[in-house]
Amino acid sequence: MADEPEPIIDVSSFDPHFRDEIAAEPGGENIRRCFSCGTCTAGCPVGGVTDKYNPRRIVHMALLGMRQQVLSSDFVWLCSVCYTCYERCPQDVRIPELMTAVRNIAVREGYVPQAFRLQIETLRAHGRLLEVGDYENERRAEHGLPPVRETAEEVCRILDLAETGEGSE
Repeated sequence: MADEPEPIIDVSSFDPHFRDEIAAEPGGENIRRCFSCGTCTAGCPVGGVTDKYNPRRIVHMALLGMRQQVLSSDFVWLCSVCYTCYERCPQDVRIPELMTAVRNIAVREGYVPQAFRLQIETLRAHGRLLEVGDYENERRAEHGLPPVRETAEEVCRILDLAETGEGSE
């Protein structure tokens, strides 16, 4: 059985203004400087572990206007922000900051990976990413440490401010 051919991408769905939107976002200002030399990908430790993360491909897709494909993908969330690409880029594209700009747009448009949604739910429920219960507090007491109390109210207030964008000025 022959392999199925890759689907042809419908270029009519591309957004020619996507690169401008990224460039207007803090951290995305230098996106148009990229000439796809591949230096970012060659030195990327995440790219060495998974083929899913390829900074050059992501920037190229963004420059082409592949808005939906970029924003809905998991690969924009894989950047470890190690700044290796930033230090090596001959065009000063600033890939880690660019990935943050793309992720910010993705979040505003509702493209948030399930893992992050679960983390937000846990933060709302417990005020931290790990629930601290009786067992953990008993261990703390054995070492003379005070119990940890859930303080979800303040964390929820901060998350609400972050979601509405209020207080960011």
